[in-house]
Order: sequence, then C-alpha cells, then structure tokens
Amino acid sequence: MNQRAFKETISLSWTAIKASPLRTVLTSLIISFGIMALVGILSATDALKQSLESNFTSLGANTLTIRNSQGGFFVNNADYRQNPEITYREALAFKKRMDYPGSKTSLTYIASRTAKLSNDNVSTNPNTQIVATDENYMYTGGFELAEGRNFNLDDVYSGRNYTILGSETKTTLFDQESAVGKNIRIKGKPYLVVGVLAEKGSSGMFSGDRGAWVTMNYARANFSGGQPNYILSINAPNAETLEAVQGQSFSLMRSVRKLVPKERDNFSITRSDNVAKSLIENLDMVTSGAFIIGSITLLGASIALMNIMLVSVTERTKEIGTRKAIGATKRAISAQFLGEAVMITQLGGWTGIIFGIIIGNVVANQIGGNFFIPWTWITVAFFISVGVGILAGWYPAKKAADLDPVEALRYE
Repeated sequence: MNQRAFKETISLSWTAIKASPLRTVLTSLIISFGIMALVGILSATDALKQSLESNFTSLGANTLTIRNSQGGFFVNNADYRQNPEITYREALAFKKRMDYPGSKTSLTYIASRTAKLSNDNVSTNPNTQIVATDENYMYTGGFELAEGRNFNLDDVYSGRNYTILGSETKTTLFDQESAVGKNIRIKGKPYLVVGVLAEKGSSGMFSGDRGAWVTMNYARANFSGGQPNYILSINAPNAETLEAVQGQSFSLMRSVRKLVPKERDNFSITRSDNVAKSLIENLDMVTSGAFIIGSITLLGASIALMNIMLVSVTERTKEIGTRKAIGATKRAISAQFLGEAVMITQLGGWTGIIFGIIIGNVVANQIGGNFFIPWTWITVAFFISVGVGILAGWYPAKKAADLDPVEALRYE
C-alpha cells in the first residue's frame, strides 16, 4: 500500500468512526478499562519496586546478619535449641578478626523488651525495647541521626551510661524540645541522651522510631536476664562485594565457633537484600495477577469490538457494494475495516494508559512509592491495543472484502 492509499484508508476509517460516535465511545471505554487496569496496577507495583530499591540503604543495605538461628526456625534441618547462643567472647573475636577491606562489623543484643523510660513526670509504655550496641551499629543498621551524635569507641568500652533515642520515643518524652544533653531514666537508672535517630517511617518490621539504644558494656553490667544472645552485622563496601564478605564471614564464624569440617553450621547468615528480594517477588506476583486480569478484560473487549464491527459491516453492505462497483479492491475494503478497528482500540488504549498512569501513581503515593512513568508497560499496552484491533477487526474486514458487489448493491 503506497502512501496516498494509506492516507485515503485512514481518512475513510476516521470518517466512518465519526459517523457512529456513541458506538465508538462505548467500544473505546471497554478497551480503556482493560488497559487502565493493566497500566494502573503495573505502574503502582513498578513505582514501589523503584522506591524499595532506591531507598534500600535505610534498611541497612549490603549488610549481613549472623545469628545462632534464623529467628527460631530450623537451620539446615537443625532444631533452634541445638544451636548455642553467640556469646560475647565469640562476637568480639569475630569483630576483631573480620578484616575485609572497607567492611564494618557491629555486635548487638536485646537488653530488654519491657523497659520503661521516663523524663520527670512523662513516661513511655512499659514495653519499650532497649538495644545494646557498639560504635558501628548505627552504620551497619542504616540509621541516621536527627540530632546529636553516635556512640564512639570510648563510650562503648568505658561503659558510659549514654543513650540514643528513637524519634517516637524522643517525642513522647520531650515533645518538640531538644533531647540531646538531657538526662532520662531507664528502669530507674539515669542515662544521658547523646543522640536522636531520624524518623524511618511507620513500618513495623524496620522501624527505628521506637525504643532506645545504650552502650554495649554498660548494658552488660546493668541489665540482667540470663545469657545474652549476640547478633553480628557486617556491612560490605558495596553490593558487588557482598558475596565475598559473606564467604569470609561464613568461614570466620565457623572458626570462631570451633566447628570441625564435618560439623553442621550452628548459626545462620541472612543477607539484607533477601528482604527486598522477598518483597519484590511478592510484587511480581501482583504484577502477574494484574496482567492476567487486564488480559481477560481485553479479551472481552476484543469480542465486543468484533461484534460491533460485524454489525457495522451489515449496516454498510450497500456502501461496500458501491465502493466495489467503482473499483475498490478487496485489499482496500479490508484495510479500511482493519483501520477502523485499530483506531478505535488506540482511542481506548491511550485513554486507558493516561488514566492508568494517574491511578497507579496515586495508589503508589498512598503506600509509600514515588512518582513513576512505566515506559515499558506503556509500550506493551500500545502494542496490545494494536493487537486487539487487528485480532477483532480481521474477521469483519475479511467478511466485508468478500462481499459480492452485485448482492451488496441489492441489499436492503
């Protein structure tokens, strides 16, 4: 088809579409709903993925965590009770010997889960968590300070009664006042506030807004409750070196725990990116579901469009006979009806794309994502709408092209 014939086909198709505006709008709306569902949900999930990846440093990116067991679940088919706690001696030995260039190691443990913090007559709930940390934990945990400073090496090993407060705990005790340099009481004992963490959000899994952090050696001397179970965090210099740091950490921990080659591991190593991968995998399931829902809607839209195009062929039988009588070829008739179908789907498709982007980004914004334009899914939606037009228009176009001109002219 040459350029002139193509322009003529497009012009005839557009004229036919304008002649039935209500039918065109209704058909386009059916298609636009399918595209809108597809692009909207996929925009929201892709925006969340992008936000998760770009802000992953707030969760302690490139960090490995070593525990005696993975949250009490089975490790290498071994019962949690068979894995002895990581002792202070083992944790400290690991920290001293972990010498991967550019990495940092911290050790920590939960000093109390039922502490009450007070400032004069103001108190927190008696279920505030107190975490004993060293000078590297704020770094390996991806925390940022809103005011004050982190613990230094001297604070930790001198066992000073210093504390860093989560943003929510600070607001409870001091409201809008600065907390740094002021004294509070934790379980009745005085502590000097040296820092306040920046707000990390309302996520219960990763929140650093509640609770308080105290120096390791002071906690060991002043918090009772049996043998502490220490947790080690190792921060790799970058994502590329995480695998190498994990390998060295694994070998070193086996050495520290004095495990012979035939003994099973009695500890677990968790990568921080496993959390993000798990969330992204769940989002991928949502993406697959959205694609299936959108595809089913578009299948229904293609059937509706085919029926409407068949009705159009029947209504315009005499017009088709007239065009054939004055020399229009089967190819020209077929191209006109295919063009009409594709143009209708494009009207619905681009309407659905625009509303899908808007709805997707509104949803993403409400659940913590960033503004995102899904160019990949826009391209996919465009080709899908073209495909729907060709699929739905092929049979009506063939039926119109195969009409006998004499019979068509006599049609009433």
